[in-house]
Amino acid sequence: MDGKRPTIASVHGMVAAAHPLAAQAGARLLAQGGNAFDAAAATCAALNVVEPYMSGLAGMGMATCYIATEQRIRTLDYITRVPSQFPAGRFKHRDEMYRGPFAAGTPGNLAGWCELVRAHGRKSLAEVFAPAIALARDGFPLVEFNTSGINQSAAALKDFPFFDTWNRNYTGGAGSVVQGQLLRQPDLARTYTAIASDGPGHLYGGALGRAMIEHMQTLGGCLTMADLEAVQPVWLDPLSVTYRDLTVHSLPPPCEAFQYLLTLRILDGFDLAALEPNGVEHLDIVWRAIRIAAGERIANNNPDPQLLARLLSDAHVATLRDRVRDGVPVEGPTEQWIAPAPPNPDKEHTTSLSVADREGNVVCITQSLGALFGCGVVIPGTGVCMNNFLYWGEVDTRGTNPLLPGGALALPTAPSIATRDGKPVLALGTPGSYGICQTQPQALVQYVDFKLRLQDAIEAPRARLWDGTLVQPEGRIAADTLAALRQRGHGVETAPPWTMTVGGMQAIAIDPATGAMTGAADPRRDGYVATP
Repeated sequence: MDGKRPTIASVHGMVAAAHPLAAQAGARLLAQGGNAFDAAAATCAALNVVEPYMSGLAGMGMATCYIATEQRIRTLDYITRVPSQFPAGRFKHRDEMYRGPFAAGTPGNLAGWCELVRAHGRKSLAEVFAPAIALARDGFPLVEFNTSGINQSAAALKDFPFFDTWNRNYTGGAGSVVQGQLLRQPDLARTYTAIASDGPGHLYGGALGRAMIEHMQTLGGCLTMADLEAVQPVWLDPLSVTYRDLTVHSLPPPCEAFQYLLTLRILDGFDLAALEPNGVEHLDIVWRAIRIAAGERIANNNPDPQLLARLLSDAHVATLRDRVRDGVPVEGPTEQWIAPAPPNPDKEHTTSLSVADREGNVVCITQSLGALFGCGVVIPGTGVCMNNFLYWGEVDTRGTNPLLPGGALALPTAPSIATRDGKPVLALGTPGSYGICQTQPQALVQYVDFKLRLQDAIEAPRARLWDGTLVQPEGRIAADTLAALRQRGHGVETAPPWTMTVGGMQAIAIDPATGAMTGAADPRRDGYVATP
């Protein structure tokens, strides 16, 4: 009645995802007796169907999990290594790695989903993938965001030699779609049915893997069966920092989440709650901290444990806080070590989801194909679209995230779980490429420091910082505030009032005393919260 989304709360479990049908798929698993790990995998697979441009089984991702039986946080990294036969030094410009077979990294998502179920779930893969199979087989009506993503990609891919397969798969050969049209993906339904029967080996050494490698090599790519067979998700202890009365956990390197956590460490030294929300002082401090932390990440990417400990140490963080306070404009890169490139939000397409169950398990996942429909290559007869994750490595091998054969690939995702006194109280994740580690701290400040309800914290205006001094705040911030921030050295270019350039967050807050869960989903995309 107040023009806002209603608060969704439950004690039986919750799924917050980027599409209503995917959130419902996860909730269905919870209703059938599955736990958060089963529901997370079901949601991920359903997103492959209903949000096929954002993520899929041939993408990559990572998860931060609270495992109730162990009473601890663990992370699962299923970002694969650079293909073993990648021709280092062949490409001179980043955009050469944007589309086509050489842009694809080895798929990791399917392995990660299956590992979540194997290690901590209780349902079979047939049960977990049943919602995705039904959605792909029966189809679903396309809504606004679907039609925009598909039609935008059709225009971008039409001149590539692999367009015909993509076009048949997503438009039925028509070259475009309209709102309300049913998208059926029978090839993808058959692929998931085979995976439900054969397990992840159907891809990692089996028939799907052989079809994938044969097609990618026909197009001139470098993926090999050995790359597929080497895929193994890795369970790791989290990287954690304190922010106010919370401990915020995310993935350690080579994941680039340490930028997010370093930003929080810097901001923990400022009394933001005493400032006017969305005022000059609040935004100046937060934007400066974000840009400084981005510079630290770029200069020290994939740090070893000793360097990482120094970067997060009290002494080093104190120097960074002094830099925030000194008032001198902060100018520097936010993306990669290579020469700055013009902003291009069309190249940033990812998805995030949060799941909690009544037993206390919590899973936060960020996963992607990289760009919109990844590299654009669909494996014929399978419905599987390949990623373009090598675009997020550096073609200049002198950089801090170089594309080297078999090397680690550091990606800017940061699915997080915050605890208080050891109990999970918040799962928060967002898409947004190099904006992920920028926009998550902005939302956390709104929720923790300014005490907004979770949905309002996610809806609060945010900004995306780019290389140099450029910052694009949403247009709901007061014009006189933005003018004052320009005077302080921020290269402000106002964005529309609502833009997915600043992400698409999904979050769940948990009251450990009552078990009550409250969900929030970002209206900048098709986010929705579902309960069993």
